[in-house]
Amino acid sequence: MRKFTCLLMFLFLISAGCAPLISRELRRELSPDITFKKVIKDPDVHKGKTIFISGIILDSRNTKEGTMIEILQKPADMHGRPKDVDDSDGRFLALYDGYLDIAIYIRGRDVAVAGEITGKRIQPLGEIDYIYPLISIQEIHLFKVRKEEKSRYCPYPSWWWYVPWWYHP
Repeated sequence: MRKFTCLLMFLFLISAGCAPLISRELRRELSPDITFKKVIKDPDVHKGKTIFISGIILDSRNTKEGTMIEILQKPADMHGRPKDVDDSDGRFLALYDGYLDIAIYIRGRDVAVAGEITGKRIQPLGEIDYIYPLISIQEIHLFKVRKEEKSRYCPYPSWWWYVPWWYHP
Protein backbone atom coordinates (compact mmCIF):
# COMPACT_ATOMS: atom_id res chain seq x y z
CA MET A 1 0.00 0.00 0.00
CA ARG A 2 2.86 2.36 0.83
CA LYS A 3 4.46 1.83 -2.60
CA PHE A 4 1.15 2.57 -4.28
CA THR A 5 0.77 5.81 -2.32
CA CYS A 6 4.31 6.85 -3.20
CA LEU A 7 3.65 6.09 -6.86
CA LEU A 8 0.48 8.19 -6.83
CA MET A 9 2.31 11.10 -5.20
CA PHE A 10 5.12 10.84 -7.75
CA LEU A 11 2.66 10.84 -10.68
CA PHE A 12 0.78 13.78 -9.19
CA LEU A 13 3.96 15.82 -8.80
CA ILE A 14 5.05 15.05 -12.35
CA SER A 15 1.68 15.93 -13.82
CA ALA A 16 1.55 19.17 -11.82
CA GLY A 17 4.92 20.19 -13.27
CA CYS A 18 3.67 19.64 -16.80
CA ALA A 19 0.55 21.79 -16.57
CA PRO A 20 -0.42 23.22 -19.97
CA LEU A 21 -0.10 26.93 -20.64
CA ILE A 22 -3.64 27.29 -21.94
CA SER A 23 -6.95 25.88 -20.81
CA ARG A 24 -8.36 22.61 -22.09
CA GLU A 25 -11.36 24.40 -23.62
CA LEU A 26 -9.13 26.69 -25.67
CA ARG A 27 -6.84 23.83 -26.71
CA ARG A 28 -9.90 22.16 -28.27
CA GLU A 29 -10.51 25.28 -30.37
CA LEU A 30 -6.96 25.40 -31.77
CA SER A 31 -6.66 24.79 -35.48
CA PRO A 32 -3.87 22.18 -35.75
CA ASP A 33 -3.38 22.69 -39.50
CA ILE A 34 -2.72 26.42 -39.12
CA THR A 35 0.90 27.48 -38.62
CA PHE A 36 2.18 31.00 -38.12
CA LYS A 37 4.02 30.72 -41.42
CA LYS A 38 0.64 30.27 -43.17
CA VAL A 39 -0.98 33.07 -41.19
CA ILE A 40 1.71 35.64 -41.97
CA LYS A 41 1.34 34.99 -45.72
CA ASP A 42 -2.36 35.91 -45.68
CA PRO A 43 -4.00 36.64 -42.31
CA ASP A 44 -7.43 37.29 -43.84
CA VAL A 45 -7.70 33.71 -45.15
CA HIS A 46 -7.42 32.37 -41.58
CA LYS A 47 -9.71 34.95 -39.97
CA GLY A 48 -11.81 33.48 -37.15
CA LYS A 49 -9.48 30.55 -36.46
CA THR A 50 -7.71 30.04 -33.14
CA ILE A 51 -3.92 29.75 -32.96
CA PHE A 52 -1.19 29.36 -30.33
CA ILE A 53 2.01 31.37 -30.90
CA SER A 54 5.08 31.98 -28.78
CA GLY A 55 7.54 34.81 -29.13
CA ILE A 56 9.36 37.74 -27.63
CA ILE A 57 7.70 41.05 -26.80
CA LEU A 58 9.05 43.92 -28.89
CA ASP A 59 6.66 46.64 -27.71
CA SER A 60 3.49 47.09 -25.70
CA ARG A 61 1.14 50.00 -25.25
CA ASN A 62 -2.26 50.65 -23.75
CA THR A 63 -4.84 51.93 -26.22
CA LYS A 64 -8.59 52.57 -26.22
CA GLU A 65 -9.05 49.05 -27.64
CA GLY A 66 -6.98 47.42 -24.87
CA THR A 67 -3.33 46.47 -24.52
CA MET A 68 -1.59 46.07 -27.89
CA ILE A 69 1.54 43.92 -27.85
CA GLU A 70 3.96 43.62 -30.78
CA ILE A 71 5.60 40.19 -30.69
CA LEU A 72 8.41 38.60 -32.69
CA GLN A 73 7.33 35.00 -33.33
CA LYS A 74 9.80 32.32 -32.29
CA PRO A 75 9.49 28.53 -32.50
CA ALA A 76 8.26 27.04 -29.24
CA ASP A 77 10.01 24.39 -27.20
CA MET A 78 8.13 21.41 -25.78
CA HIS A 79 6.83 23.59 -22.91
CA GLY A 80 5.51 26.34 -25.21
CA ARG A 81 8.31 28.77 -24.37
CA PRO A 82 10.00 30.52 -27.29
CA LYS A 83 13.35 28.94 -28.11
CA ASP A 84 16.46 31.09 -27.80
CA VAL A 85 17.28 30.89 -31.51
CA ASP A 86 17.88 33.35 -34.33
CA ASP A 87 14.85 32.08 -36.23
CA SER A 88 11.45 33.69 -36.75
CA ASP A 89 8.68 33.73 -39.32
CA GLY A 90 7.86 37.37 -38.57
CA ARG A 91 6.02 39.72 -36.26
CA PHE A 92 2.42 39.94 -35.15
CA LEU A 93 0.18 42.14 -33.05
CA ALA A 94 -1.73 40.70 -30.13
CA LEU A 95 -4.62 42.68 -28.66
CA TYR A 96 -5.75 42.01 -25.09
CA ASP A 97 -9.27 43.27 -24.43
CA GLY A 98 -8.46 44.88 -21.11
CA TYR A 99 -5.56 46.32 -19.20
CA LEU A 100 -2.11 44.73 -18.90
CA ASP A 101 0.62 46.65 -17.12
CA ILE A 102 3.19 47.62 -19.75
CA ALA A 103 5.85 47.84 -17.04
CA ILE A 104 5.55 44.04 -16.78
CA TYR A 105 4.85 43.21 -20.44
CA ILE A 106 8.07 44.87 -21.57
CA ARG A 107 10.48 44.42 -24.46
CA GLY A 108 12.47 41.19 -24.30
CA ARG A 109 10.04 39.10 -22.23
CA ASP A 110 9.09 35.61 -23.45
CA VAL A 111 5.37 35.20 -23.99
CA ALA A 112 2.88 32.72 -25.42
CA VAL A 113 -0.56 33.74 -26.64
CA ALA A 114 -3.59 31.84 -27.78
CA GLY A 115 -6.33 33.67 -29.58
CA GLU A 116 -8.46 34.29 -32.60
CA ILE A 117 -6.99 35.60 -35.83
CA THR A 118 -8.96 38.78 -36.52
CA GLY A 119 -7.24 40.02 -39.67
CA LYS A 120 -4.27 42.26 -40.31
CA ARG A 121 -2.92 45.72 -39.62
CA ILE A 122 -0.49 47.61 -41.80
CA GLN A 123 1.95 49.76 -39.83
CA PRO A 124 5.29 51.38 -40.56
CA LEU A 125 8.35 49.34 -39.63
CA GLY A 126 11.42 51.41 -40.31
CA GLU A 127 10.99 52.66 -43.86
CA ILE A 128 8.49 50.01 -45.00
CA ASP A 129 4.85 49.24 -44.39
CA TYR A 130 4.66 45.89 -42.60
CA ILE A 131 1.60 43.65 -42.64
CA TYR A 132 1.02 42.40 -39.09
CA PRO A 133 -1.39 39.54 -38.44
CA LEU A 134 -3.73 40.64 -35.63
CA ILE A 135 -4.54 38.15 -32.87
CA SER A 136 -7.29 38.80 -30.35
CA ILE A 137 -5.83 37.34 -27.14
CA GLN A 138 -8.02 34.84 -25.33
CA GLU A 139 -5.24 33.59 -23.04
CA ILE A 140 -1.71 34.85 -22.47
CA HIS A 141 1.24 33.38 -20.57
CA LEU A 142 4.22 35.50 -19.57
CA PHE A 143 7.28 33.40 -18.78
CA LYS A 144 9.67 34.16 -15.94
CA VAL A 145 12.83 36.00 -16.92
CA ARG A 146 15.60 33.60 -17.90
CA LYS A 147 18.45 33.45 -15.44
CA GLU A 148 21.71 34.14 -17.18
CA GLU A 149 24.59 31.94 -16.25
CA LYS A 150 27.48 33.90 -14.88
CA SER A 151 30.83 32.77 -16.13
CA ARG A 152 33.74 33.27 -13.81
CA TYR A 153 36.78 34.74 -15.46
CA CYS A 154 40.09 33.55 -14.10
CA PRO A 155 43.15 35.42 -15.39
CA TYR A 156 45.44 32.60 -14.25
CA PRO A 157 45.75 29.10 -15.65
CA SER A 158 43.53 26.56 -13.90
CA TRP A 159 46.52 24.78 -12.35
CA TRP A 160 47.48 28.05 -10.60
CA TRP A 161 44.95 27.48 -7.81
CA TYR A 162 46.38 24.07 -6.98
CA VAL A 163 49.82 25.40 -6.18
CA PRO A 164 50.45 25.62 -2.42
CA TRP A 165 49.92 29.08 -0.92
CA TRP A 166 53.55 29.43 0.07
CA TYR A 167 54.76 28.75 -3.50
CA HIS A 168 53.08 31.76 -5.19
CA PRO A 169 55.65 34.32 -6.41
